[in-house]
Amino acid sequence: MGELVCQAELTIKNAEGLHMRPAMQFVDVASRYRSKITVTKNEFEVDGKSIMQVSMLAASYGTKLLVKATGPDAHKAIDELRDLVEVKMFNETPGPPE
Repeated sequence: MGELVCQAELTIKNAEGLHMRPAMQFVDVASRYRSKITVTKNEFEVDGKSIMQVSMLAASYGTKLLVKATGPDAHKAIDELRDLVEVKMFNETPGPPE
C-alpha cells in the first residue's frame, strides 16, 4: 500500500494576504504533521514547512494555492490547513466580499 496523498486548492481570503505572520501560522500547522507538505502557486512549488519558502510565495488576497500532503496523516493536515486559510483566515480581517 502506497502513501496517502491528499491535496486541495485553497484561496487566500484575508485582506493582507500571506505576509510573514500568516506564513508562520501556516508553517506551524504544517509542521505538526509527519506528512510532506508542498504549496504551489502557479508553477512555483515550495516546502510547506519552511517559513522562508512559504513567505516567498507572496500570495495576496484571492491567490489560489495548491496544497499537497503526502504521508500517513495527509488528510488531517489538509483539513487543518484549509480551516486556517479559508475559515479562520489566519485570524485576520477578511478581504472584500466576493
